[in-house]
Amino acid sequence: MFESVTNIFKVRELKRKIFVTLSLLIVYRAGCFIPTAGVNTFALSQFFDKIAKTQGQTLLGMVNLFTGGALTRLSIFALGIMPYISASIIMQLLTAVVPALERIAKEGKAGYEKINQYTRYLTFALCAIQGFFISSWLSNENNFQGIQVVANPGILFTFTTIITLTAGTIFIMWLGEQIQERGIGNGISIIITASIISRIPSSVYQLWILYSPFDAAKRQISTPVVLFLIILWFLMVMAVVLFTQAQRRVPIQYGRRVVGRRIHGGQSTYLPIKVDMSGVIAIIFASSVLAFPATISMFLPRTVKLFAFMQNITQQRGIWYNLIYVGLIMFFMYFYTAMVFNPLEISNNLKKYGGFIPGIRPGKPTANYLDFVATRIVFIGAVYIGAIAIFPNFVMYMFRVPSYALASLFGGTTLLIMVGVVLDTMKQIEGQLLIRHYDGFIKGGTLKGRK
Repeated sequence: MFESVTNIFKVRELKRKIFVTLSLLIVYRAGCFIPTAGVNTFALSQFFDKIAKTQGQTLLGMVNLFTGGALTRLSIFALGIMPYISASIIMQLLTAVVPALERIAKEGKAGYEKINQYTRYLTFALCAIQGFFISSWLSNENNFQGIQVVANPGILFTFTTIITLTAGTIFIMWLGEQIQERGIGNGISIIITASIISRIPSSVYQLWILYSPFDAAKRQISTPVVLFLIILWFLMVMAVVLFTQAQRRVPIQYGRRVVGRRIHGGQSTYLPIKVDMSGVIAIIFASSVLAFPATISMFLPRTVKLFAFMQNITQQRGIWYNLIYVGLIMFFMYFYTAMVFNPLEISNNLKKYGGFIPGIRPGKPTANYLDFVATRIVFIGAVYIGAIAIFPNFVMYMFRVPSYALASLFGGTTLLIMVGVVLDTMKQIEGQLLIRHYDGFIKGGTLKGRK
């Protein structure tokens, strides 16, 4: 492992790519500390700290996590890259249901660039809408118990905030594209991972305060609990790595064809079906749906019983919360899989190129078999994602640890993103090393998906 790390710096091009990636990430993190004009960042940070300790997980807390704390300071990167992620997901779903967009997507590179351009336009629109609502929310003192967060509210502040936040997100999107082209790894994913990792020291500090090793009177968690949490974190990372790499390999056999005097085909391969086909999309959607009532209830009186009831469920993190959470995750897992995995199209492509599954007839029987296998695999993936998602709630219930101290360490979304991005980046680095006849991270082998 250490020899592989030293080999990275022996390859000049790979070393340059890593340097470019780190430099652009430094630029991104520096921008997260540049505040938007006219905002009292100290008062805003206090408000977010109070929300994290009293309201539980909200949409504002999720956005703040994915922006590396930029929202609490309302920096120029306060919206982060989330509008672009939302626009990409919306365009991906629209491509699957709108025939015109589906035809464009099948045009190859030109179609990809056109869809990407539409995604950028949608990102700009989402940024403008979110910037308007954020500026209006900040301008109202009633939302902050009479504290004036904005010095001079008005049309000029609203316009300045919209332009600043929109330009910040567009610049982050450009940074991600530069990392993709000139650096290493997926630029957008690496930026999100950097934001999540930047919040880990804060969570460790919160646990340190709860532990209070030098003041037994203020100690809220014991030493055995701290040691158990450390071991538990490593076990969760191992489980996430295991299931992220897990896949069901469906055997594919290609028939032999005689063209002139040559024999083509006849080889055996496999069709990989990942256990976690949706990645982090299902858990992000489920978390957003559950956090929405708690966020809305912040701006409504307690007399609105429906939102008050949903807020209580979100805060208590009891059995109803966990059941609803797992149910939403399973729904979004199957929904997203139905959007991106088309058994009939795969079956037709196999038949077109002379491929078949041993023991299964080509055509509709192959499509039915693939649908059957995918349904079972998605169920296993949904159970795994659900267990990862609600596990922190059991940790908080068993050891009485506040959620704000575990969000960045044991959160299912954060672990899935960090592990997935790290594995993808390692594969790209390993590919660069193997091309130049160096051993990868695993000596004598490569990083592979598990059966």
